[in-house]
Amino acid sequence: MSTASTSTTTTPVDAAAAGREQSAVAQAAKRAVLRRRAAIWAGRIGFAVLVLGGWEVGARTNVIDPFFFGQPSGVWSALVNLFQNGTEFGSVYENIWVTMQEALFGFGIGAVAGVIVGVTLGQSRFLADVFGPYIKIVNAIPRIVLGSIFIVAFGIGTLPKILLAAVLVFFIVFFNAFQGVREVDRNILANAKVLGASRLQVTKHVIVPSALTWIIASLHSAFGFAIVGALVGEVLGAQQGLGLIIKNAQNNFDPNTVFAAMLIISVLVLVAEWVIEKLEHYLLSWRPAAPSEASNAI
Repeated sequence: MSTASTSTTTTPVDAAAAGREQSAVAQAAKRAVLRRRAAIWAGRIGFAVLVLGGWEVGARTNVIDPFFFGQPSGVWSALVNLFQNGTEFGSVYENIWVTMQEALFGFGIGAVAGVIVGVTLGQSRFLADVFGPYIKIVNAIPRIVLGSIFIVAFGIGTLPKILLAAVLVFFIVFFNAFQGVREVDRNILANAKVLGASRLQVTKHVIVPSALTWIIASLHSAFGFAIVGALVGEVLGAQQGLGLIIKNAQNNFDPNTVFAAMLIISVLVLVAEWVIEKLEHYLLSWRPAAPSEASNAI
């Protein structure tokens, strides 16, 4: 009798204590995450201050020649001037939009083509052996040569920049998609076929999801290459765009405007990287978190 009464009175107490302990652990984990984020941002800001401050001091003391390398204060003035007064090619917003259009269309075309060709050749060793040498030959052609060919063929409009951006993106996505397909677990493929899955079903439900990690990983760097393709095309020949602004500033020996345009490009790439990261979390939400992701990503 006394034993039963003791167990009934101690059980709620134990449950409450366990709940408090779990809450304390959760709070401690949350504080650790916040401390880590604060340390990361402190490190990022500190590194930027160190680099920019050293650059500015070096330019003011002539350790670094500002005529060739500019200085942060001059870059800021050039950036303000771009947004306030625009350029001889139109407002800076128009030029940003032109470059972003070229990069986005090139990114979309190159990514879709890279996934389709990569998945197709990854499943067929015969097709991979047939087209492999030609893909390697085209990939070996310097991009600036391709840009010149596109401009000669299609003029200095938007199309050559889109094509050049698409080519750069295509090869990055293609090689990752191709390798991702080759890395699919053969036992899973065999089980799917035993269960009666068609070739299309195997591709849709097994191969593509398995290779998706490789494909998404390639997109993080692919958009940067899409921007590069658009800029290279604009430097070779264009009527508007950030590449044209950089080329014009270079011809006028204006490094501050060059760095200002590069800063704008960096912000655009960071925004695109953030969007791709959100897309990755959405598409790969079914995947168990990796150990590096378990303790909160940066």
